Amino acid sequence: MGTNEDNYNVTILVAEDEESNFLLLKTILKRHCNVLQARTGLELLRIFEEKGADMILLDIKMPEMNGIDALKEIRKKNSQIPVIMQSAYAFENDMEAARAAGSNGFITKPINIVELKRTISKFLPQITW
Repeated sequence: MGTNEDNYNVTILVAEDEESNFLLLKTILKRHCNVLQARTGLELLRIFEEKGADMILLDIKMPEMNGIDALKEIRKKNSQIPVIMQSAYAFENDMEAARAAGSNGFITKPINIVELKRTISKFLPQITW
């Protein structure tokens, strides 16, 4: 854990197994909130259980447990937290499955920074860009 953890009141948990994608998100977010990383669906559930978060950015394609299944598990415990799905392949059936499982939104990769910030601000208006 970095020394700058909990500099902010807001924590976003990013479930992303591709390091380059995570680093891009972290670069965008780190000046505005705490950023936690989970590399697999199971790790996401563990970190969320241990540390909590104010929002989850959740990749659909991940090892051990995909994003849709991880989302279903999170929704069993917490119906309030905003969960934004992200995927390079925005297939209609993925988006449908994500909505059915309780996602709050969908971002396609490559990440559009403007779209990302707008989506986050909708749920976390306290973050100022």
